[in-house]
Amino acid sequence: MIAAFLAAALLGGAAQDTLPADAAVLVSGRFSVVHFARDARLAQSYLDAARSRDTFPGLPRPTAPVVILVAPDAETFRAWVGSGAPEWGAAIAFPALQRIVMQGRYGAAADGDPLVTLRHELAHLALHEALGPSPPRWFDEGYASYAAGEWGRDEVLVTSFGLVWRGIPTLAGLDSGFYEGAERAQRSYALAHRAVAELAALDPARGLGLLFGHWERAGTFERALRRAHGMSSADFEQYWKRRVRRQFGVLALAADLTVLTLVLTVLLGPMWWQRRQKLRRRLEQMREDDRRRDEAERASALAALLGESEGENDGRIKG
Repeated sequence: MIAAFLAAALLGGAAQDTLPADAAVLVSGRFSVVHFARDARLAQSYLDAARSRDTFPGLPRPTAPVVILVAPDAETFRAWVGSGAPEWGAAIAFPALQRIVMQGRYGAAADGDPLVTLRHELAHLALHEALGPSPPRWFDEGYASYAAGEWGRDEVLVTSFGLVWRGIPTLAGLDSGFYEGAERAQRSYALAHRAVAELAALDPARGLGLLFGHWERAGTFERALRRAHGMSSADFEQYWKRRVRRQFGVLALAADLTVLTLVLTVLLGPMWWQRRQKLRRRLEQMREDDRRRDEAERASALAALLGESEGENDGRIKG
C-alpha cells in the first residue's frame, strides 16, 4: 500500500484517499506534506517553514506545487530516495518531480537542523523551476547552501588540511567530490557554497539577480556570467580560488598546526614527562651529593681547627 501511494505521490499528487491508514497529508498553498502519525508535529513545522519563507535569492517567486514526503524510519527513507543517493544524505530533492524526501523524528542531531535542510532542498526545486536542468552540480549545491544560509560550512575550510597542502579543485572537479565519501563531500559543499557567495558579492546591489536574468535568457552559466560580469568561467574560477586562499588558507594552516601540536603533545607528552622526572631526580641527587660534600668539608675543617687548638693548649701546659 505504501509503495502504491509513493508511486502515486511521485507521479501525480498525493490524494487523501490513496494514503495508508496511518498516514496523512497537510496541504497549504503550493505545499503538500505527507507524513505518518508519529511525525505529525514535525510535518506541521515543515509546512509552516516552507510557507513562511517561499522566496529565494535572485529568483522569481516559485509557483510549482511541491510534495514533501516525511519518511517514518531510516529503512523507508532509503527505499524512497533510491540506491543512488549518498548514505550521509539527510534529505533528497527530485527537481524534475518537484518532490522532496525528508527524515522523520528518527533523524540524528548530527544531521543538522531539519528546517535548514528543508530550505536547502526547496532551493534546489526553485532553481530548477526557474532555469531548468542547466545548472552545473557545483552551482546547484552551492546555491542551495547559500539560499539556506549554511554559513557554518565555512568552518570546514578553516580546518581543511587539504586546502593548504593539496590545493583547491576546479569548479568542475567539485562535482565528483559530492559522491566520494562524507568528508570530501563536506569540503565540496563548503567550496561550492563559497563560490556562489562570491558570485553574489560581485554585484552587491542585486546579488545573483542580474546573473539569473541573463542565465534565463542565454540558457547557460557561461554566457550569463560573461554578460553579467564580463568574466569567463575560467576567470571566475581563478578569482574564486584566490579569494578562498586569501580568506581561509592561513586559517586552515594555523588550525592544522594547532592540531599537529596537539597530536605531538599527546604522543610525545609521556616521553617528555619521563625525561623531566629523570632530570629532576638527577638534580635532586646532585643537590644531595653537594650537601653531603659540604657537610664533610665543614666537618673536616672543624676537626682540623680543633686539632690545632689542642696542640696549642698542650704546648702551654708542657711549657
